[in-house]
Order: sequence, then structure tokens, then C-alpha cells
Amino acid sequence: MTARNPDGPGRLRRVILPVGALLGVLAAAGVTVVALRATSGPECKGTLPLKIAVTPAIEEVVRGAADDYQANQTIVDGKCVQVQVEARGAADVSNDLPTAQINPPALWVPDSSMWAAETQRQAGDQGAEAPRLDILDSLASSPLVIAGSEQAMTKLGWPVTPVTWARVVDPNVTVTLSDPTTSTEGLATLAVIRAQLGNPDGTPKPELIGALLRVGRDALPSVRDAFGKVVQGAEDAPVFTASEQSVLAANRAAASRRVVASYPKEGTISFDYPVVRVSREGEQTGTAEAAEGFVKALRTARTAQRFAEAGFRTPDGKAPGGWTNEKDGVRGDEVVVLKTPDPDQVSELLRTWGAVSLDTRMLAVLDVSGSMAEKMSNGQTRVDAAKEAALTALAMLPDTSEIGLWAFSTNKKPPNDWIELVPVGPLGEPIAGATRRSQLQKGAGSLPALVGGGTALNDTALAAFRHMQQTYEPSKINSVTLFTDGSNDDISSIDLPGLLAALKAEVDPARPVPMIMIGLGTSADMNALRQIADATGGKAYQALEPEDIRGVLLDAISQRRCRPSC
Repeated sequence: MTARNPDGPGRLRRVILPVGALLGVLAAAGVTVVALRATSGPECKGTLPLKIAVTPAIEEVVRGAADDYQANQTIVDGKCVQVQVEARGAADVSNDLPTAQINPPALWVPDSSMWAAETQRQAGDQGAEAPRLDILDSLASSPLVIAGSEQAMTKLGWPVTPVTWARVVDPNVTVTLSDPTTSTEGLATLAVIRAQLGNPDGTPKPELIGALLRVGRDALPSVRDAFGKVVQGAEDAPVFTASEQSVLAANRAAASRRVVASYPKEGTISFDYPVVRVSREGEQTGTAEAAEGFVKALRTARTAQRFAEAGFRTPDGKAPGGWTNEKDGVRGDEVVVLKTPDPDQVSELLRTWGAVSLDTRMLAVLDVSGSMAEKMSNGQTRVDAAKEAALTALAMLPDTSEIGLWAFSTNKKPPNDWIELVPVGPLGEPIAGATRRSQLQKGAGSLPALVGGGTALNDTALAAFRHMQQTYEPSKINSVTLFTDGSNDDISSIDLPGLLAALKAEVDPARPVPMIMIGLGTSADMNALRQIADATGGKAYQALEPEDIRGVLLDAISQRRCRPSC
């Protein structure tokens, strides 16, 4: 690329850009156009638009670099380069870019290479017509920190002791997560929690599922909402995660320290702001040359200074002086930077989140036959262990989840072998003078008093399946979770072949109701439970110890998204 000045060295040539109408359209669309209006000199032979998509936090810095770039009167192939800066969230661009056929940005600066690498992979899956993404070096960095009001953070040990990730997943701490499908803060937090609680093979541990259910129960659309609660002085403002730079920027905007940051000693993920060159077949001649020149403008000492003034660290994580002080709520501490997840790990993280964040519609069916009074290894009865596991999961689900509770044993409520303790419905809905959540807790508490009789497994399983299919709710994940410690011993009920035939005949792919069958102890008929689960696209688990019950229940929740095709 050349910056030509036909009037000779030492004279600044200004140009007239005939783009008045275009400027109006772009302004209405929220696009900032950096252009120079000429007072003298020859006109360009047209314009060469250079579209730049940037994460909102660095918009002002990039606009400054664009001013510098335009001041050099950049001309490519006789056309004046016209920089168009558009602020867009990284997740938004990542979602659109792989299939963008019309006017995608020539350059993209997301706040994390996680989005860039995932988008690069998705674009590669679209074939030759998809844009090509080349991920270049980072422009700046900012570590993910644990943030909150001074009052909330002091309760967690700040500033004497760094707040740890273990406190973030502590059920006794009020923490919220911004949606990882739309925010880098949420995705990065998910990655750190996964590193702390995930299995080496990438599969989620039950503890991870439980933690995600807790912190995601009231997930916010963006981290701005969390900042807003603190700035507004809400007493119940939660602890949340954010970039270090956003904490500093929020406090500067408020002209006081409203939010404080803590740097977890276990390490954290750093936002790295890579430059991504987006090229496509048929792009306007000269775009590559103009983009290369603008990337150089993004890497000048002046632009680096703008990043520092805005509260960003250098790409290698060094915090510049002048802003790392207590009044800004940040300290610029050295941090242990964890490895950024690769595209496969990002996809796994988003799948796990998608599963646990889906609204559920579940009928819990608990065996109260006489053998459920038998004790397990810790001295707890089987019915008490099942009850506690169900209550633990119940406490993690949002009020929009729809849950119901049945108990079953022979002749529990003739002519049926089951009794409905709480009908299926939203947890937050009032029912009989209390919320359904409260009624479920009360119903679960009554289970030990109901123990007695035989195991009427087959008739109950069929009735539960039919009930959930007949009342199917398309906007939710519909399922049955059944706990039992034995095998069907009701001689008057449908036999296993008849049950399986009925289930297979009535399964509707358009209205799936997978049955999750949980066998307690060694006496559970796992062969029958597996066949029942398989017939409905569900899964059977065996819990030999009390602590296994909660684990298999959380695993079942984590697999809701893929049922019945797991």
C-alpha cells in the first residue's frame, strides 16, 4: 500500500469524499465512519471502504487509530480508503460471520481468541464460499477478575485475601454469571470453572453441573447488567466476573469506586484482543492492502498508549502505570494466566451450558415400597437418600422449571399404584397457598411416612410416561426421572415385554419423553431399567452409595439437551 501525495513532499493533500448519502445510512446503522473532508486538492477516483468490527470496549481506541490512518491520506489503486468502524459483541460477530456472504468486515477485533478460533473452525465447515479467517497477534490484554461491591467482596476476604474460584461456585455465595453464549465474561468464567471441576477427558463432573446450575440460575444477558446492580447500590447485588479493564472503566464513569476486583490465586483467563483478517472471494480490489496498512496503525506506539490510557494491559500482560491504584478498583496485580480453551473445548463448554440452562419439565417418581426403608452404607435409608438428592437438584433449578412429584408402591391409591403428591408445573407458581417449590419440599418430606407395600414398577412407569407425553410442553425438555430399589413384583400389572411394546409403540419423535431410571443399591433390576430407558431414548443409572445418587441425577440433567439421541 502506498500513501501518495502528488503535490510533493511537505504538503498535506486533502481530498473530497463524495459519500454524504452513505454517511447518513451508516450513521443510522450505528457505524462510525472515519473520513476527512477536503478543502483543496484533487478528488480521489472513488473510495475503498474498509469495514472494521470491534468489541465495544476498544471502539474508542480503534477510532483513534483510524484517525491516524486517515490523516496520512491513504490511497490504494487511486481510491481513498474509507474506514468504517462498527462496535459489535464478539459472540454476535462469531454467530454471523461463518455464513456472511454480503459485506462482512475486512478486519475483526474480538475480545478473545476463543471466539476467533471457534468462528474460524465454523467458517471452515461452510466450504469455499465462506469467509477465510486469519488470526493475527493480539493488540492488548485484560485478565478476567472476580468483581463486586466493596461490601460483598469484603465478606469474601477482599482485599486481604484474593477471592478464589472455589468461592464463586460456593452455594453459600451469591454469584451470577453472564450468559456464556453471548458474553466473553461468561464463556471465560465457564472455562475456568471447567478447569477447576471438569474431568481430564473433558466430560463434566457432577460438581460442575451443580455449580453451573447454581451460578446460571439467574444468568444475566451481559456483564453490564451486573455492573448496573452494583452502581445502583442494590443491596442484593451479586458477585460476578468481568474484565479488569471494564472494572476500571465503570469506576471512572461513576467518578468513584463502586466496583472492586480480586485476582484469583488459582489463575484466570485473559482477554487477548486478537486482530482477525477476514477475506472472501470477490472482495474489492485493494482491500487486502488497505487492511494490512490499518493493522500497522493498530500496532503503533500511539495506539498502544491509547490502550494503556483506556485501562488495558500490554499483550504480554504487563499493567502500565498511572491507573493501577485503589481508587479505580483494580491493582494491576501479576496474574497466573490459564491456557485459553481450544475450539473443541469451547464447543464442549457451550454444549454443557446449553444443557444445564434449558428449562426442564420433569416428573419425579419415587419408589416408596417397603424395601426403601432399608439402610445404605452411611446409615441413611434409601428413601431418605433419594429424597435429599431430589431436593438438592430442586434447589438448583430456576422458578421457570416445571416439576411434579409422584410416589409409588402396590395399591398406593387403588386402582392405581401411584399417588400424585404435587402436580407438574412451574416452581415459582402459587399452589395451595405456597409456591410449588415449597409444596415439593413438603411432599418430599412426606415420603418416608408413605413407605410400605411392593414395587409396582411397570404400571407406574407406563402411567408416568403417558402423563408427560399427553401434557407435553414443546418449549421445554420433558422427561420422567424414576427412582427404585427393586424389580416389579406386582403380579396384576403389565409384564415387562408388554410394557416395552407399549412404550415403543407410543414413543413420538416429535414429542420425546426420555425416562431416566435410577436404580438404588444392588437389588435394583438394572436389566429392566435399562430396557425401559432405552425404549424411550433415556438412560439408566445405578447408585450403589448415597453420594452416587446426586451424581447420577446431575449427570442426567447435563444430558437433557441430547436426549433421546445421546
